[in-house]
Amino acid sequence: MKWLGRRGSGNIDDRRGMSGGGMALGGGGILIVILGLIFGPEATQLLNQLPLGEATQQEGKAGSPSDDAGKFADVVLADTDELWTKIFQEQGMSYERPTIVLFDNSVSSACGSASSATGPFYCPTDKQIYLDLTFQQELKNRFGAGGDFPMAYVIAHEVGHHVQNLLGTSSKVQQMRGQVSETEYNRLSVKLELQADFYAGVYANYIQKLQQNGESVLEDGDIEEALTAASAIGDDRIQKQSQGTVVPDSFTHGTSAQRMKWFKKGYETGDVSQGDTFSSNEL
Repeated sequence: MKWLGRRGSGNIDDRRGMSGGGMALGGGGILIVILGLIFGPEATQLLNQLPLGEATQQEGKAGSPSDDAGKFADVVLADTDELWTKIFQEQGMSYERPTIVLFDNSVSSACGSASSATGPFYCPTDKQIYLDLTFQQELKNRFGAGGDFPMAYVIAHEVGHHVQNLLGTSSKVQQMRGQVSETEYNRLSVKLELQADFYAGVYANYIQKLQQNGESVLEDGDIEEALTAASAIGDDRIQKQSQGTVVPDSFTHGTSAQRMKWFKKGYETGDVSQGDTFSSNEL
């Protein structure tokens, strides 16, 4: 992905190097849970279930980072800002831009405290995305998803959860907790996550049309990198690797095939009206 020299959002809260005041998540068993919570509001639900106490909100350096990894996240966020501002305007609505909070080790949010092991997550309460940039190495080393575009996919997916929050989609799903069986709630959670994957695909469709020096911002191999990441973090693949068996009723994010399918659908159509995963009969 061509990003050097491109405009950033300037909407970064850089807390790297600060003490996040969060708890440390440790133990081999917790890693299995964390891998299943890499993207989306399920991370928030995990945080809410833990005995966290009061989380002290902190603010870091606001604006655009000066390092390459930070600049990359800033550029991706700017692209998503442009995309969703345009889509919301077409529907007669105003888009509220989210903030990305960059941190290392631990962080405090309005949803509680978390360590880097929790993975990227979106907090609907403060409408911020929390991201430890070392996760890019995690994608490469643990999941075999190298390159820079998997990280763009991660950010676009979390922005997708922000869109769901603004539209009220995520709150509708959350309201079903306790009203339906755990199996049915997991199924709704999967639909929510797959829609965020679809939205990430719409983002990829958008930036392939952007030009820098007469060439597409999207480079050869970028989509393949995103699909590799989507496949690597499917519930079935994670469960198979971590516990040797696959339990579909406990899925929260979708299978590798489903995550790839919905990202690809968003990329190929670029049409948000085709991302109604909740009406899909396949789930």
